Amino acid sequence: MKRSLQQIADAVGARLIGEGRVEVSAVASMESASPEDLVFVDDENHLAAALQSRAGAIIAGEFAVESAANSAASGSGARPLLITDHPKLAFARAAHLLRKGTPRQESVHSTAVIHPSAVLGRSVVVEERAVVGERAQVGEDSRIGAGCAIGAGVRIGVGCQIYPNVTIYPGTTLGDRVIVHAGTVLGSDGFGYVRDRKTGRYEKFPQVGRLVIGDDVEIGANSTIDRGALDETRIGRGTKIDNLVHVGHNCQIGEDVVIAAQTGLSGSIVIENGVVLGGQVGIGEHARIGEGVMLGGQGGVLPHKVLRGKGVAFWGTPAQPVREYLKQLAALARLAKKK
Repeated sequence: MKRSLQQIADAVGARLIGEGRVEVSAVASMESASPEDLVFVDDENHLAAALQSRAGAIIAGEFAVESAANSAASGSGARPLLITDHPKLAFARAAHLLRKGTPRQESVHSTAVIHPSAVLGRSVVVEERAVVGERAQVGEDSRIGAGCAIGAGVRIGVGCQIYPNVTIYPGTTLGDRVIVHAGTVLGSDGFGYVRDRKTGRYEKFPQVGRLVIGDDVEIGANSTIDRGALDETRIGRGTKIDNLVHVGHNCQIGEDVVIAAQTGLSGSIVIENGVVLGGQVGIGEHARIGEGVMLGGQGGVLPHKVLRGKGVAFWGTPAQPVREYLKQLAALARLAKKK
């Protein structure tokens, strides 16, 4: 959808230098941009490349103001600039604005199965062969993709996007503006068993809790998040979970947490606000990761351990501050050379 630069500047809180009536319709990289595209540059070293691109306008930092002044003084055609202290964030917000189209019309495909007791809000779209179960609730302006299975008593908030072939088990709750990518399973039974010491056989421990997902959470493709065993598993507001991530039962994940692909969390783990977990991280049961901790790729945390230190980077298995870990690697390398 086309927007004027003035509209975009107002929406993202940028200062416009140049003609505000110019319209753009999409975002692009500098290499592929057309005159109807918007690009961004957050490093002064890349400003020249942005100015040489075909883009209709550029989102940039304060470093671009002098270039605009020089162009005006020389009489050469100046490229419109949107000046902000965080160009990449403004670019992301502009992209969201440009993707917004006219409000979608309510639509339930003829092959979808909707239980008579389910409640669909205004402008909800339910695609081919999706199933919405008994007493389920889907908030207005949400989309249920083809082949999804929405269980009994599930609550989905406003403006959610559930991509094809997602399964949401009964009793699960999703907040507003949640995005769930294809193939993900939410609210499945946790991996809980009790071993009979006499027979050596395993019997299933009750998995009767629920899963609660906060507002503005995004979950990647083919991820799995288990329900609580007796209480609940909770994913906090604004958390972003990559593809192929597993979250075990009873985990409590805070707000604005980032979890990269192929990470596995055992049961009853606490991840506090603002934590960043790299790819293929493994964390044992009942561990706690403190607020703002960063754990590097393939890092491992043993069961019941606690990592603390806002802004501190950890790495290795067992995980330790990255400086200590690198010192140990260097010491091992020196020992190997002596041999």
